Amino acid sequence: MLHRRVLRQQEIDEGDFPNFLAASAQTREDSWVVAPIPADLEDRRVEITGPTDRKMIINALNSGANVFMADFEDANSPTWRNMIEGQINLMDAVRETITYISPEGKRYEVGENPAVLMVRPRGWHLQERHFEVDGEPISASLFDFGLYFYHNNAELLSRGTAPYFYLPKLENHLEARLWNDVFLFAQETCGVPRGAIRATVLIETITAAFEMDEILYELREHSAGLNCGRWDYIFSYIKKFRKFRDRVMPDRSQVTMDRHFLASYVNLLIQTCHKRGIHAMGGMAAQIPIKSDAGENERALEKVRQDKLREVRAGHDGTWVAHPGLVAIAKGVFDEHMPGLNQIGVKRGDVHVTQEDLLQVPSGTVTEMGIQLNIDVGLEYLNAWLNGSGAVPIFHLMEDVATAEICRAQLWQWAHHGAKRDDGVPVTQDMLRSAIRLRAHAMPTAAALFEHFVASSHFSEFLTLSAYDKLV
Repeated sequence: MLHRRVLRQQEIDEGDFPNFLAASAQTREDSWVVAPIPADLEDRRVEITGPTDRKMIINALNSGANVFMADFEDANSPTWRNMIEGQINLMDAVRETITYISPEGKRYEVGENPAVLMVRPRGWHLQERHFEVDGEPISASLFDFGLYFYHNNAELLSRGTAPYFYLPKLENHLEARLWNDVFLFAQETCGVPRGAIRATVLIETITAAFEMDEILYELREHSAGLNCGRWDYIFSYIKKFRKFRDRVMPDRSQVTMDRHFLASYVNLLIQTCHKRGIHAMGGMAAQIPIKSDAGENERALEKVRQDKLREVRAGHDGTWVAHPGLVAIAKGVFDEHMPGLNQIGVKRGDVHVTQEDLLQVPSGTVTEMGIQLNIDVGLEYLNAWLNGSGAVPIFHLMEDVATAEICRAQLWQWAHHGAKRDDGVPVTQDMLRSAIRLRAHAMPTAAALFEHFVASSHFSEFLTLSAYDKLV
């Protein structure tokens, strides 16, 4: 599967851009639906996400959100301690025995009606090099999934729920088929009823956007729908079309969800999921409350309200937040505009999305502020990740790997193609090197790595692949 990704990138580099698959046209046209939704996943109007440390898990379960997605992937730095302690913490959470006492002596424990638990394993591209099978590092996906499923499937089923997952970074329906094979094997091996596992696939690559029907079809016994992974989706667009000067993106702040290529992706995802009888989940609100400035805080929260209003009006069945302080805002918007458990009955027959719609390049400018922001966020995040933190508050936003990927990918793209700032000055590798080296004294390892990602002639597929060497 990973080799297939390499071959597909070579085809894109040669101008064979993603499109809807002719070979599976019948699958898209037929009227099949996925398996019925489990009762505890019918209402997913607000989902909170975060890493798997004890305090975070307890606060998320108590946040008032419908679902907590415990994240072994983009919000987690994959140190051995983080991955193993995360599994232990989730075992305690499943059994409702998880507690935490802060250094100040404050006790945390799970209250009544906690959120439903879902788990996101790492993507197919990653390995867990601390654990070998026959002398070879195990797939990080299989490691994360396997440990959680093995230790918790019976307990979850005894409590009236089941093993629920989010699947990241899929690039095509064959990768979904591989996950389905894993689910079938795991259920059979552990004596779990077929179809008990449910998984929501994050559509966060441009190639997967053209195969949403096919992905749902492969997982139709185990599907819990699709999610708009907006930040990784933008990163994927930059990465897949990195060879093309006419596909240079403007500043990240200008690439908002009302842009045509993103609005088309959202509408197609909602239409596809609802046609198949399953949830279409919205994207992340990364804002965190700003306690130091009431006016600035209200402006930030209003952005969250407007984003969630856009999602619920489009037909999403739920949305993501990164902080407990945003749960009530998101829930208030969905409660007002979605009186039922979901909006699966909203079929969006008005949507007609073409290849051109999904591939349209957003217009805009590259600015000096945008360059500096990408450097600051990318460096700060990478430094924190190398020191064991995967979810990092930076400039009042909760950043994770996906936003760091956008930062470094944009800088590489701008310098590689000599994009000009709005003041006419071209972006060069020397310009970026100088700006990064100004910060090198405070974070030398992160700065050296980030400079490599930004100024190398070769584009690294994922920053976590190279950075992982520093954690092993």
